[in-house]
Amino acid sequence: METGQSNNGNERCIISKDSSWFSQFRNASNPWMARYVYALFFLVANLLAWVARDYGRGALTEMERLKGCNGGKDCLGAEGVLRVSLGCFIFYIIMFLSTAGTSKLNVTRDAWHSGWWSVKIVLCIAMTVIPFLLPSEFIQIYGEVAHFGAGVFLLIQLVSIIRFITWLNECCESEKYAARCQIHVMFFATTAYVICLVGIILMYIWYAPKPSCLLNIFFITWSLVLLQLMTSVSLHPKVNAGILTPGLMGLYVVFLCWCAIRSEPAGENCIRKSDSATKTDWLSIISFVVAILAIVIATFSTGIDSKCFQFRKDDTPAEDDIPYGYGFFHFVFATGAMYFAMLLIGWNSHHSMRKWTIDVGWTSTWVRIVNEWLAVCLYLWILVAPILWKNRYTGSG
Repeated sequence: METGQSNNGNERCIISKDSSWFSQFRNASNPWMARYVYALFFLVANLLAWVARDYGRGALTEMERLKGCNGGKDCLGAEGVLRVSLGCFIFYIIMFLSTAGTSKLNVTRDAWHSGWWSVKIVLCIAMTVIPFLLPSEFIQIYGEVAHFGAGVFLLIQLVSIIRFITWLNECCESEKYAARCQIHVMFFATTAYVICLVGIILMYIWYAPKPSCLLNIFFITWSLVLLQLMTSVSLHPKVNAGILTPGLMGLYVVFLCWCAIRSEPAGENCIRKSDSATKTDWLSIISFVVAILAIVIATFSTGIDSKCFQFRKDDTPAEDDIPYGYGFFHFVFATGAMYFAMLLIGWNSHHSMRKWTIDVGWTSTWVRIVNEWLAVCLYLWILVAPILWKNRYTGSG
């Protein structure tokens, strides 16, 4: 009899805990789960924008307000992307304004960020529908502003990546892990440099098969020069930043160079692969799906990395501190909404985009190249700035 009472008590305890968990998730205080829900909203917006671009042209022509579009036959598809992007942007800006400055758990703004999902689903649907009722001229203005917002997103992502690489190097060089990580650092650095060199060789073979491919030869060769420059500065006795960070940065630089060349319009003679084919094959579909998922993952990982812009280090956070910056998280997603719009329309609202393609066009190519050069400049500045400031203060003293 006592055992039965004990079992009943345990069951009630378990039910009570489960109910408490569901209540906690529904109302507030579950910010870790909330970030995945916001990422799901963002993924749905990406898919809606793609559908509006590739398959929504027939439906959009039936809407009276879109008939004034004067950008040619593909303008309606681009406008559909911009309208979905605008709705997504407004949603996350509302969340940014309503959660910015939150620092503690179990307060009203924390509850709003982590709960109230039924309200936010209605808000998200409303923000998706409203932009389709706006005049075409307003959407074109948003398209111009989105260029700037997408640039802000790329800059935030760039800082986040560089901060992660430098943080990883600092952990490996710390007294606690220095002896243990020495072999691992050499292995990963060597692997990174080998991949960089193999990638550069393959890009020469695939994208610069003839001496007339001067632009691609310049892009690839300059990436090799930048890799050498980062390595030389990092290994300079005054800097002494090790070999791991330039190797990892080299991977990022080579990747950006590859993305830039891949963004060149189809039909270019310097691309030996079948990118110029007009038909859509399974490889194009897979590449498109991977690209969409990469956008969502990059936005998600950047959004939770608010500490990359935190100049004051706080090593002892309190128990009731929020786990990540809510305002920064939503701001990154807001700029990410502009970024995915630019990728889907090739950074040009009047640019013709083939189905199942993303980030194609000369504008996309130069955006990637400039992003690559900016990444190297920012990385070199992080290495050199402490020495310059130290010499400046020493000289003034």
